[in-house]
Amino acid sequence: MSDLQNITQTLISGDGAALRGLVEEALGAGVSAGEILQDGLIAGMDIVGERMESGEMFIPEVLMAAQAMGESVEILKPLLAEGESSTAGKVILGTVKGDLHDIGKNLVVMMMESAGFDVIDLGVDVDPEKFVEAIKENKPDIVGISALLTTTMPMMKKSIDSIEESGLRNNLKIIVGGAPVNQAFADEIGADGYAPDAGAASKMAKAMYA
Repeated sequence: MSDLQNITQTLISGDGAALRGLVEEALGAGVSAGEILQDGLIAGMDIVGERMESGEMFIPEVLMAAQAMGESVEILKPLLAEGESSTAGKVILGTVKGDLHDIGKNLVVMMMESAGFDVIDLGVDVDPEKFVEAIKENKPDIVGISALLTTTMPMMKKSIDSIEESGLRNNLKIIVGGAPVNQAFADEIGADGYAPDAGAASKMAKAMYA
């Protein structure tokens, strides 16, 4: 098994210490930091996302893999050529106003970062105006909006409406998700996509940015 396959498999297992050791070994053997990132680490998180979607992996295992990935990326960062560390686009994420749930959103943040996106996390209880301000300031490619309560779902539509009224919707993709949300609701409020979980959100973002 190659160095990169070993890195991928160890990432999936969530063994952070072993993964860091393999990354150091690969660097010592002359494998480039960019290759380790793309073909070892990001490839592994793609598999983690797929297994999460299919129900083969659960949130604690996904969190362990994402944490292991983050630790190894820190080793690679100083060695990455300019632009190599962020291979995808820029994403803004936030949970709507009135909703304080963040576990699902935090998992999406980890999965998006692991996929190479530059993520701006606005946190929870985010006003529609705050989404608008963040879009103006950061010029993202994608905005992810979550709601975990049926009572806060209307705030998703208000947030999307505010973005459109501000003239910022052009060339911007909006993904929505959260326990009470489904594809029909996403279509109704004018979202570009609906993701049932963090793995699906990451995959959808990559497809939108490609």
